[in-house]
Amino acid sequence: MAQTAEVQKGSNTTAMARLEQVITNIVDVFLEYADDDGKKPQLNIEELKKDKINADDIGEAMEMLDKNHDGEVNFREFCRCVCVLARCYYQKKTGKGGKKFKGKEPEAEQED
Repeated sequence: MAQTAEVQKGSNTTAMARLEQVITNIVDVFLEYADDDGKKPQLNIEELKKDKINADDIGEAMEMLDKNHDGEVNFREFCRCVCVLARCYYQKKTGKGGKKFKGKEPEAEQED
């Protein structure tokens, strides 16, 4: 019984390490692609297209996130973008979760 708990604990540690790496990668990708030009890092759609992400998914995410229609997203908006893209991938992979926001728009957050 104790051995099973240790195996599960090891598995949880591995999963947390993977999650930490994913979070680190998200921040690194944002900083890599964001064109700061001496101001706060912001991403635009052309910078996001540098990666091999489905252009329709990027366009949909940008349309939803770019509340002031300036063509850029800050880090908070980028995190929401990653969530939208992850949801699209999950839906395609599993065929589940097709309802967007259950009829509600996500609440707008203050910009950084």
